[in-house]
Amino acid sequence: MEKKIILLVEDSPDDEYLTIQALQDNNISNKIIVVHDGYEAMEYLFCSGKYVERDIYDLPEIILLDINLPKKNGLEVLKKIRENEITELLPVIILTSSKEEQDMYLGYKLGANSYVRKPVDFEQFSNAIKQLGLYWLVINEAPPKKRIKSD
Repeated sequence: MEKKIILLVEDSPDDEYLTIQALQDNNISNKIIVVHDGYEAMEYLFCSGKYVERDIYDLPEIILLDINLPKKNGLEVLKKIRENEITELLPVIILTSSKEEQDMYLGYKLGANSYVRKPVDFEQFSNAIKQLGLYWLVINEAPPKKRIKSD
């Protein structure tokens, strides 16, 4: 059985390292694909640019999406995910340091499945990642992968 993919959309090298470390510390051994800005996330998900050879139906099980990203912010990425038939049901967890109520409101309005503020303390952060992994990768039943029929 192939490991479920986690797509981590994170521009901060420190937060990327901490997230991956927290996943590993909690024995979440899924394949982790990291992209560093909103534009690269779109390329990965919709198979363009350097990801043009990727199978569009080989989707991540979950997306951990930061909001404050260069080139295209996380909310714009989320909007595009929800507008596309292939990606519209993907579980998207906003994982951000933003404390702005407006960001949380817009995240949920655009279809985020969860909104998690990154704790400052690594132990708290590690525990949050453990809970996310347990729920989204083990307990939650993901929607079936949708295949678009050609006419």
